[in-house]
Amino acid sequence: MSPHLLLFPILFPIVCGVALLFRPDLPVRTRNALVEAAACVDTAAVAVLLTFARRTPAVVYRFLSGFVVSFRVDGCAALFAGMVALMWPLALLYAFEYMEHEERQGRFFAFYLMTYGVTLGVAFSADLITMYVFFEMLTLVTIPLVVHYQDPDSVYAGRLYIGYCVAGASLAFFAVVMATLDGGGGFRYGGNLVGVFDQGLMRIIYLFGFFGFGTKAAVFPLSEWLPKASVAPTPVTALLHAVAVVNSGVFAVARLTWYAFGPRVLAGTWVRDLCVLTAGVSMVFAAGMALRQRHFKRRLAWSTVSNLSYILFGIALLSPEGLQGALAHMLFHGITKMGLFLCAGAFMHVTGNAYLYEIDGAGRSMPFTFSAYTIGALSLTGVPLLCCFVSKWRLLTAGIEAGGAAALIGTAALVIAAFLCAMYSLTVSRRAFFPGDGTEIRYPPGIREGGWRMLLPIGVFTVLDVLLGVWSGPAMAWLGQIAHGAM
Repeated sequence: MSPHLLLFPILFPIVCGVALLFRPDLPVRTRNALVEAAACVDTAAVAVLLTFARRTPAVVYRFLSGFVVSFRVDGCAALFAGMVALMWPLALLYAFEYMEHEERQGRFFAFYLMTYGVTLGVAFSADLITMYVFFEMLTLVTIPLVVHYQDPDSVYAGRLYIGYCVAGASLAFFAVVMATLDGGGGFRYGGNLVGVFDQGLMRIIYLFGFFGFGTKAAVFPLSEWLPKASVAPTPVTALLHAVAVVNSGVFAVARLTWYAFGPRVLAGTWVRDLCVLTAGVSMVFAAGMALRQRHFKRRLAWSTVSNLSYILFGIALLSPEGLQGALAHMLFHGITKMGLFLCAGAFMHVTGNAYLYEIDGAGRSMPFTFSAYTIGALSLTGVPLLCCFVSKWRLLTAGIEAGGAAALIGTAALVIAAFLCAMYSLTVSRRAFFPGDGTEIRYPPGIREGGWRMLLPIGVFTVLDVLLGVWSGPAMAWLGQIAHGAM
């Protein structure tokens, strides 16, 4: 297989999205069919690449001295690209129903499709320069999605998103340039920068990269943009908060930590302890903020901030066990949170309501949606036999095994955040099904579930949540191979 075929799944949705911008007048059914077909073709192409592509880097362009654009399919790339390829066609199907009465649909689906290709560019990057280029392209193609409604709240959220992403890009750019000097920057498990600079300088450079790339992962104190971005249409927030943007952030931090700088540079240092403690503070702070929210999607958004820091915590432990837990939570949280956001969006789409007090009794009119939500909430809390329990348990044991004050404080923060998660997520289910005596039931018999295009993706993610919880062995074994550098 030609290494340049790696470009196809990256460029194909970008080209299709650009073409759609020039044909906004297509009939709705034709446009939707073409967009879904393009996404399915790209998903099939990703599946072929993950199965047959060589694991050696493919250099597609060279410029200056030592700077290249290159792509590769390794274990980490397969995990992230596989997640994206699985979720995107389902999210599109959901979006067709959610957006059917909205304006500017042609532009929306054009950028939605382009985001698919750009996210795959982040996943398949084989070096820091390439990853950074696609990382920043991701900001550009998602700005129109965040501000889609073009009302004051959307415009403000878009400006905040741009401001935080530009600040993060500036920090990350310094780390990328310094790490790429002398021909470095290519990804290799265990790092390839040992001895390039003075060790103290390398650790400072790493901090720039951790917080720069971590901006898209909403690491404390750079997290405010993520809940504000929940004003976007739900198909956008589901991808922002479950797949594309936020997972690009944690994925980039994992690449920087394990495949560029390497654990040997950071282990046992104050930099490692600072990153672990920052992740712990983010977990608890964001979980507390989620508990305070009365808006359905903003509560889920702050939950995302908290759970992303679980992943950063596992990465920063600098142990293969911690990395395995981090990668597992990246996968399992993505599946669970996608389902939760789609449930929230279905409720908002059908009823026109968005606040928690407006959910009272809605489970009786929308039993499928809120039953799926409850399963996802139980998973996110860490209830056994559901997938997030597996990843949280692995992170907990990895934190205890790592030892040291910082790791143990981070582990305690994980337990506290999980307790708060039960409070803020299951409250919604209680209000939906058991609003309490004397509570006004807002939803008459005329209120029904969303259409099949909404319910099918919700059902798929719920089934995956259960299957990966009950039968997690193969997935965890594969993730363990990645974490130990065997893939």
